[in-house]
Amino acid sequence: MSTHDEKEAPAASHVGGLATTQDVERIEAPVTWKAYLLCAFASFGGIFFGYDSGYINGVLGSQIFIDAVEFAGAKAVSESRTSLIVSILSCGTFFGALIAGDAADWIGRKWTVILGCLIYIIGVVIQMLTGLGDPLAAIVAGRLIAGIGVGFESAVVILYMSEICPRKVRGALVAGYQFCITIGIMLAACVVYATEGRTDTGSYRIPIAIQFLWAIILAVGLMLLPDSPRYFVKKANLPAATDALARLRGQPKDSEYIQVELAEIVANEEYERQLIPNTTWFGSWANCFKGSLFKANSNLRKTILGTSLQMMQQWTGVNFIFYYSTPFLKSTGAISNSFVISMVFTVINVCSTPISFWTVERFGRRTILLWGAVGMLICQFLVAIIGVTVGFNHTYAAPTPEDPERTLANNIPAVNAQIAFIAIFIFFFASTWGPGAWILIGEIFPLPIRSRGVGLSTASNWLWNTIIAVITPYMVGTDKGNMKSSVFFVWGGLCTLALIYTFLFVPETKGLSLEQVDKMMEETTPRTSAKWKPHSTFAGSQPTDSAYLKQESV
Repeated sequence: MSTHDEKEAPAASHVGGLATTQDVERIEAPVTWKAYLLCAFASFGGIFFGYDSGYINGVLGSQIFIDAVEFAGAKAVSESRTSLIVSILSCGTFFGALIAGDAADWIGRKWTVILGCLIYIIGVVIQMLTGLGDPLAAIVAGRLIAGIGVGFESAVVILYMSEICPRKVRGALVAGYQFCITIGIMLAACVVYATEGRTDTGSYRIPIAIQFLWAIILAVGLMLLPDSPRYFVKKANLPAATDALARLRGQPKDSEYIQVELAEIVANEEYERQLIPNTTWFGSWANCFKGSLFKANSNLRKTILGTSLQMMQQWTGVNFIFYYSTPFLKSTGAISNSFVISMVFTVINVCSTPISFWTVERFGRRTILLWGAVGMLICQFLVAIIGVTVGFNHTYAAPTPEDPERTLANNIPAVNAQIAFIAIFIFFFASTWGPGAWILIGEIFPLPIRSRGVGLSTASNWLWNTIIAVITPYMVGTDKGNMKSSVFFVWGGLCTLALIYTFLFVPETKGLSLEQVDKMMEETTPRTSAKWKPHSTFAGSQPTDSAYLKQESV
């Protein structure tokens, strides 16, 4: 890793108190280990997302929890209450992500995430009251409030990381957020497994209570980090922006590297403000939907791109794999231990994600999304074809006194092959679309609408997460759609759509600063974007002694 004294400072001129340069390759300081670790810490927020998604299934299976929410001796939480308890979190996160866009512009990126941690803690406290008074009300209200906190965190951590990370490692660092999501899922599975044998309220309160730890670590850690320099530039607070950038890059405040990068951010802000003027609260949201649908760099196209990327990520069927595939395949009699197969899928998810740290910077965002879609659709169609010919769809009744509805697969090796291709699918998702969609939504929006654009995109993720979770039981339920392996034809078809969509509409942003991404989308098309090279700096072509630079802090 380079340090700032290994290279000469960029050739620069001084205009309006800030150094500028014409060299498009010298607008950012070399990355130091300190700067790298500062930026990487924010990805810890992914633990919230993953753990919260993973622990509730175990809690719903706790007999103590079932007795509290239903009645003593009940075998399971009713389907309607299960649906309410699980989906209410996504409802909270959807609205939390939308609110976070405004909060991030009002109080800053860092403090919005810290506020999200506080809201999350309040939600956890309320969930801990389950078993007292009305237990259903406690778990539902707690998950709703915690969901708002997760919405704050999931939207603004991506925004914050995209704005503070050096361009050459931004993709890898933001991919760390997805890696932390996978770790959160695995930690939840381990905690649930460790507490499932308890005969007291610890069987569900311990998995709930551990969430305190993630919120405290993230909130305390972020208090020690600077806020986004781009937020301070947006607020015309140049001294604070200079101080924040210097801390993030490991450079003195009077370093020409800091001056040049700050000048570039300021010049881009001025340029974008000419296109997207300051307006009312409603007008600022309306700005996200302005422009032509047929113009690649219009705000409308960028908003559609961000929200549809998250939609496509959910359309891959990955949530079906993690939420439903284990009982789905267990019913064939080919799997004796559902926890083992669940952990196998989870470990593959965790171990595959770090591959993207290298591939996203070596081959680019667009490339890994294209190849990821190809790999996923092949796996999904193979699972479907094997299933409808010789695999899961072909079973016979094998009742026992304990399980009179037990069935076994006619061809257990074929079902095992299906499981293997599902595991390969998880590998492709975790190393491509899992992190890739999060990386891109943090890069494609111009500064004036970035917080709201990322908020809308994150809300899209949670909306489609909920929709998929609600409709899937109707697709595969034995008393409903009963599609069995045929459901994988649906996921394979949607992965094919994701491939076509990526080829036509997703640009390549590798190696570009956020300001250069704006220019690239203005001057090229998604299919030719990988060949685009920056040819000028914003600061080199914009006056930096304008009235903007003379504004006081706000």
